[in-house]
Amino acid sequence: MKSFLIAAAVVAATVAVPALAADVGVSISIGQPGFYGQIDIGNFSQPQVIYSQPIAIEQVPMDRPPIYLRVPPKYAKHWKKHCREYNACGERVFFVQDNWYNREYVPRYQEQHRGRQEERRDEHRDEHRDEHREDRRNDRQGEEHDRGRDH
Repeated sequence: MKSFLIAAAVVAATVAVPALAADVGVSISIGQPGFYGQIDIGNFSQPQVIYSQPIAIEQVPMDRPPIYLRVPPKYAKHWKKHCREYNACGERVFFVQDNWYNREYVPRYQEQHRGRQEERRDEHRDEHRDEHREDRRNDRQGEEHDRGRDH
């Protein structure tokens, strides 16, 4: 009986955890320390890269410029296994070093895009406020409808 209860508890925990996890939304975008993906070098100084030559998994036309990616170190070592996750198997890739990304790229990117980030935050706040107004309006309409039934 104990083993049955323990098994039931384990099953319940595994079912409950994904439901709770679905409610949590984490978004990391370019210019933040935990971001992995393609970065636009633009007018930044030449980045420090992991390998001095770009890595290519498939045949790539040489007239196309290489792309710069920040990936976990294990991904760079075993790029053939991970290039599809970044849609970059058909690209020549330079992997930027974490210290360069965090020390040089992140602060400068954030400085250049600070106004845009604040605009997005304001838009999100306005959307959230509008959703709450709509919810309250619907609640009031429902209450009025319910009161009408009682009379």
